[in-house]
Amino acid sequence: MPVASRVPGVDKAAVELLICPHCGGELRENGASLICSKGHTMNIARQGYVSLLGRDSGTHTADSAEMVAARARFLESGRFQPLVEALVASANSGRDATAESTGAVIDLGCGTGYYLSAVLEARPGSTGIGIDNSKFAARRAARCHERAGAVVADIWDEIPVKDGAAELVLNVFAPRNGEEIERILAPGGRLVVVTPQAGHLAELIERFGMISVDPDKEERLGRSLGPLAGAAESRELEWSMSLSRSEVRDLVEMGPSAGRMEAAEMETALQELEEETVVTAAVTVTTTTKEERQ
Repeated sequence: MPVASRVPGVDKAAVELLICPHCGGELRENGASLICSKGHTMNIARQGYVSLLGRDSGTHTADSAEMVAARARFLESGRFQPLVEALVASANSGRDATAESTGAVIDLGCGTGYYLSAVLEARPGSTGIGIDNSKFAARRAARCHERAGAVVADIWDEIPVKDGAAELVLNVFAPRNGEEIERILAPGGRLVVVTPQAGHLAELIERFGMISVDPDKEERLGRSLGPLAGAAESRELEWSMSLSRSEVRDLVEMGPSAGRMEAAEMETALQELEEETVVTAAVTVTTTTKEERQ
């Protein structure tokens, strides 16, 4: 996956899509900050992202630097390539492959920006914004692609993006705020959601004390999409991965199960594995389109 070399700062096209988290006003770049007409000022971090956390936003569940580093290593191994291909295909379904897209792509819970980068590569002309509540994730997402910007924000709060600004919203293994997603989607805009199935990483769940998939996840997905759920279509995707011990470690430590085992216990569990462990990946890719009102 290409990683762009970025000068600290937020892409101008991305700034035009953002709103102030305090008053909802438009933002403009002012030196090393973003500022709105009411004088609210948000500094741009030297790593190239900007924090747009609202007054009631929370970061208590934000991914740590160690989790983000583990995720970057694992994703860069290419083990989730089948998911990348399915995500890009779903994002571009129904589009003229020869037409240049200028619409915005918003990745909610973007992590390192790995999936956002892949989608932007397939959509020349589109501007991308990765949103995550982890500053460690935003640091990486800010340089994931030359047409991407990165924002620290709480998805459960008001998303700091203009009404109807997104042609495409991505949501990969991340929380969903259906009301806000519908607000930022343009009429005719598409949402692509990736959720784990019950069999996802099944070979590791018990051995490493990982959080298992909620059996009611599909029902909760429908509720979380709100008015967007009616037009939703889903496809299931499953593939096998032959993982080394270090890849298993990264896979366990890159998600919500990180830190559930003591270091010594983790090391023992890893050494009990064979040199290569076959692990099943099983996900559901759900797409839906916002109705174009007449």
